[in-house]
Amino acid sequence: MRGLSKASLAEVEERFNAVAGSADLGSLADELFAVVDLFDREHGLRRSLSDPARPADQKAQVARVLLEGKVSPAALETVVTAVSVKWTRSGDLAAALERLGVVAAAAEAEAQSRLDDVEDELFRFGRIVASNLDLSRALTDPASPEAAKRELLSSLLTGKVAPTTLRLVTQLVVHPRGRSLEGGLEEFGKLVAAQRQRLVAVVRSAVELSEVQKQRLAAWLRTSYGRDVHLNVEVDPRVLGGFSVHIEDDLIDTTIAGRIEEVRRRLAG
Repeated sequence: MRGLSKASLAEVEERFNAVAGSADLGSLADELFAVVDLFDREHGLRRSLSDPARPADQKAQVARVLLEGKVSPAALETVVTAVSVKWTRSGDLAAALERLGVVAAAAEAEAQSRLDDVEDELFRFGRIVASNLDLSRALTDPASPEAAKRELLSSLLTGKVAPTTLRLVTQLVVHPRGRSLEGGLEEFGKLVAAQRQRLVAVVRSAVELSEVQKQRLAAWLRTSYGRDVHLNVEVDPRVLGGFSVHIEDDLIDTTIAGRIEEVRRRLAG
């Protein structure tokens, strides 16, 4: 988010942090996701509640009448704050609430000491979907009923991943909000990593890295970027040798395939 929306997001996050401490975080995430779905379906309502020309107290009252008694106090206060501030685009209102839903889910996973599991599972699920065309079609087909997608995800993931992972994947599949599934998983993965204020690095290697190699690479990246780094490692024989690291907007490429491609570019130039 940029400009006005960035400042508004910070204000909503501050209120969210103040009220979320005593809440059931998993339920809070579900409630915020449900409000996001409501705003996405009811475009007129979303535009009305994000209209900067309307008085903030008037918009807050509408939100209270709409949601009071239907969601928890923490969810209600978060939404009321969100509709009371000003957004650059009406869509930023729903995007901010979804973001806080992910934060609530990640906080629950952290409280259960499963945050690392969630990061790894989101990454691995993305790779599974990318390599299985039938599964990708079943999960992204707009004509497929929501209930069928939920049932498929439940059969695939229940008992095999952290509850938070299933919650976040379900949100992305059922409510893609214009994103590809792979892009949404990457976005949510970064938000989960941010719960510990660390970066995410996607590492591609021709062979599986040993734990010692992973620790050394993570330590080097931590020193280079000044923050803890979570490694998502993908074995890809196409790299031939060496490894590549994609972190933030940087690409560190030591692969043989990368060197060959660089030589080709130079010769073509």
